[in-house]
Amino acid sequence: MRKIFNRRQVLVAVSALLVGSAPAMAAGGDVVADALRRMSLEEKVGQLFVTYAYGASVDASDPASVAANRRQHGVDNARQLIGKYHLGGIIYFAWSGNTANPAQVAELSNGIQRVSSVPALVSTDQEYGVVTRIGAPATLFPGNMALGAARDPGSAGTAALVAGRELRAMGVNQDFAPVADVNVNALNPVIGVRSFAEDPELTAQLVEAQVRGYERGGVSATAKHFPGHGDTAVDSHTGLPVIGHSVEEWERLDAPPFRRAIAAGIDSIMTAHIVVPALDPSGDPATLSRPIITGVLRDRLGYDGVVITDSLGMAGVRQKYGDDRVPVLALKAGVDQLLMPPSIDLAFNAVLTAVRNGELTERRIDQSVRRILRMKAKRGLFGGQFVDPARLPEVVGTEQNRQTAQRITDRTTTLVRNAHLPLPTPPASVFTTGWGTTADPVPHRLATAVAKRSAATNALVTGANPNQATIDRAVAGAAGADLTIVATNKAWTDVGQQNLVKALLATGKPVVVIAVRDPYDIAYFPEAQTYLATYSYTEISVESAVRVMYGEHAPVGKLPVTIPVAGDPSTALHPFGHGLTWEG
Repeated sequence: MRKIFNRRQVLVAVSALLVGSAPAMAAGGDVVADALRRMSLEEKVGQLFVTYAYGASVDASDPASVAANRRQHGVDNARQLIGKYHLGGIIYFAWSGNTANPAQVAELSNGIQRVSSVPALVSTDQEYGVVTRIGAPATLFPGNMALGAARDPGSAGTAALVAGRELRAMGVNQDFAPVADVNVNALNPVIGVRSFAEDPELTAQLVEAQVRGYERGGVSATAKHFPGHGDTAVDSHTGLPVIGHSVEEWERLDAPPFRRAIAAGIDSIMTAHIVVPALDPSGDPATLSRPIITGVLRDRLGYDGVVITDSLGMAGVRQKYGDDRVPVLALKAGVDQLLMPPSIDLAFNAVLTAVRNGELTERRIDQSVRRILRMKAKRGLFGGQFVDPARLPEVVGTEQNRQTAQRITDRTTTLVRNAHLPLPTPPASVFTTGWGTTADPVPHRLATAVAKRSAATNALVTGANPNQATIDRAVAGAAGADLTIVATNKAWTDVGQQNLVKALLATGKPVVVIAVRDPYDIAYFPEAQTYLATYSYTEISVESAVRVMYGEHAPVGKLPVTIPVAGDPSTALHPFGHGLTWEG
């Protein structure tokens, strides 16, 4: 007798085949229904949680990882953590020792899958630019606002496609990107260059392109942070932002990127720990708001995919309720995945208790688990969750991918003001200085790029907020050079960086200022005559800026945000869309 498959079974099987895995079928029928039917209540609740484990392997036994895991989770390693709480997902960070190199990441991912009774969602925040969890030799892109400066959905989609393929090759199957927030507030301390633009339509176009790119690459994209974190001067990691947009303003400013992501078939959407009184006057953060998550996201926008919280350890979600109530209230609001609770044991048992005492029904838990399993099936994880580390050199950080990243980045550099470029005569000596860290020594990156063009270089990293002695050293370095290049990073928040730039400009010698993060810095030293915005301090962004300086390619990036006058946000110093060039 011929077997008849229903529409969902066919779609699941086809989705699995499209990402190159075995068909997502189980002998008993639909893999999602079959997996759900086999789970105990404890296993279902575990599927809702995503958290981190310390260590480079699933059985990490080094003293530092074991001590950190015991302190945070009461277990020794990821194997024990997954086994104890039946976790549905693990998230990777550099600070938890998970992302040393692609081969290690791939082996860790395979280890996580081996010890998971249901294929695991392995996630990370690989936004690129200022939020990058897996570094070189993986291919690095300059981040969202740089792509906004390029104004090219094709480039944004290509970047996400390359990124998705590389992540999937390392066993990462859920990326918490792209950021869909529209950065309309120049004083936003947490989004900034993580946003594509201040323009809702441009942001929506690039969000859609990246959603399609990531998911074509084999990973679940995650639009964040719903209902929109772009207009706040408070960081939800440390406080509870209140967004004063009316419903009409929300529809016009914040909603378009999320609507476009949903239309593109996005797998998951992350919530924001923000209060939006126009959408819910209760004062609850959106993560815990049924009017926002179910009423707006589910019902009004028609989204039936996975909803994941932002980290439940952030202050924005912990101010009104205790850590035992937050996961329960998030589920009641309509959330599916619970990310990084401060105590996994407390949160896990709080949800179990809520089901056992009737506050949450098992049917409600099943609803979320079904969405999560459906996403796993769509990504082909049932039967296709393991990766081949031997194939990494063919996929991750290839020369072709690096060239693609450089080509995209070269279209993002924005020349905001110009008195010196392109350099009419290559200088004999160049002094590079300004912001940098041990991990990201930007002045040294600049010096390396400049030295390739045959100039003698000297570099001084001054840090985020240089004191007068450091500024004096920089001025002395500038005095002995034909040209000074100074890098700034969020100088609008640091008086020391502002004073450094002003002191260098006061020498009267040629100075090129490069904002390697927020483009807004120039408002705090408006006397600067040559000013570039790269939106990123990656090596390819630095290389692109130096290429512009030496006339090797023309700057074509356009400001994706308005740069307001310092202290007067309603007055534009440089408008949205501004950008100088000598092309053509």
